[in-house]
Amino acid sequence: MSRWKALPGELDPRVRQLVVRLRRLKDHSGLSLRQLAAKTGYSTSSWERYLGGRSLPPREAVEAMARIGGDDPTRLLALHEVAAEAWGEGRAGTSAPDGPNAPEVPEASEITGTADAAGTAGAAGAAHTVEVAGALQAAGADDTGPYNLSAPNEETRHGRSLRVALVAGSVALVLAVSSAVLLAVRLSDGDTRASATPLGSATSSVSPSPSPSGPRTYACEVERIDGRWYAGNSRTRDAVLAEGLAGPEVAEAQCLLRRAGFAPGVVDGIFGPHTKSAVEQLQKRAGLVVDGIIGRHTWGALRR
Repeated sequence: MSRWKALPGELDPRVRQLVVRLRRLKDHSGLSLRQLAAKTGYSTSSWERYLGGRSLPPREAVEAMARIGGDDPTRLLALHEVAAEAWGEGRAGTSAPDGPNAPEVPEASEITGTADAAGTAGAAGAAHTVEVAGALQAAGADDTGPYNLSAPNEETRHGRSLRVALVAGSVALVLAVSSAVLLAVRLSDGDTRASATPLGSATSSVSPSPSPSGPRTYACEVERIDGRWYAGNSRTRDAVLAEGLAGPEVAEAQCLLRRAGFAPGVVDGIFGPHTKSAVEQLQKRAGLVVDGIIGRHTWGALRR
């Protein structure tokens, strides 16, 4: 197995989880970086940056790595989607320094790849992202493939950095609006189902329903089935959950966190700061990577 260098300390935990998974797939394949470049069409130096956490790999590179490592592309692309959002937020808040100590200028193809990766963070903003990426190429981003080694001049570099920041900001705004609309629809749907329930019907447990003056809450009917714990909201074992998401899968995780002795706050199906803190405590106790993101391994710790 390769001896990897430590990832940058300032790297976002969501990006770190994607890089760690890519490193494991590369080790599992037994390929060298040169062989990996030949199989995927991305240069050796590109893969060094991707696996070193210095550049976000494009969606196509992640899919190629999943095929080579024998992993499920769906789960890996879900991690890439979360990492792309985090990467876009980080890039939007920084600017490239000038002078002899300026960091390495990314390739033109990687700039387009970063815009594409940010676009995958929300289906609602996908079309807008493609149009902006096309505008980047029309403006002079000479993307001739992963082996393009030509460095843009100073003025072009700043122009492209500004465009990438605008793309990331637009995608983040679309994501925020989409999440708010989705949450409103779910709350409205819960109100409709609650009003349609006959008053004479009675059940042994309280079904998930919104309170008159607060957010929707879920019931925790914890039981052990075939050696695993379930709370009655979802039976998933590999859904990727991160802060900002909502739904019954989040409520299932909150119930199981409470069963394990950690406090996620109100079981409302919303992945907030309290839930993230409880996930990090569970990961620390289970010896997992402490990133506050629920993936396949964290689900395993919750179900055991």
